[in-house]
Amino acid sequence: MAKPAKPSGPSQRQLRVGELIRHAIADMLARGDIHDDVLAKHVVTVPEVRLSPDLKLATAYIMPLGGQDVKPVLKALEANKRYIRGEIAHRVNLKYAPDIRFRADESFAEAERIDALLDTEAVRRDTQVQRLKIDQDQEDDDRDHDH
Repeated sequence: MAKPAKPSGPSQRQLRVGELIRHAIADMLARGDIHDDVLAKHVVTVPEVRLSPDLKLATAYIMPLGGQDVKPVLKALEANKRYIRGEIAHRVNLKYAPDIRFRADESFAEAERIDALLDTEAVRRDTQVQRLKIDQDQEDDDRDHDH
């Protein structure tokens, strides 16, 4: 008997707990609960928190508004990691609070890179040619149906 295929991607539990932790961190940052001069000067978003399958390690992806001062913000979050972990333990009902690591969210930069690629002359020319082919095919279909 064949083994069932392993599901790809995170489990429902990983996603749910990651979202709870994301909300807890975002709430702490929004309320100014983390007393740090660097964090006080920045609006920081937390687009995603990923958890390891055993829920012992949480990777929080962060991005300061405007993408400025990423390194100092990451350093400030690392410096306050114990406090943040303790707060998560209180706010999210888990047997063990996961160890947290902070990473810069690269998805915004990737989206900008893709937008820039799509905006190149070569892509515009290719899509124009494709649109002309589609229009021509539709005209041919219309003529065939009229006869």
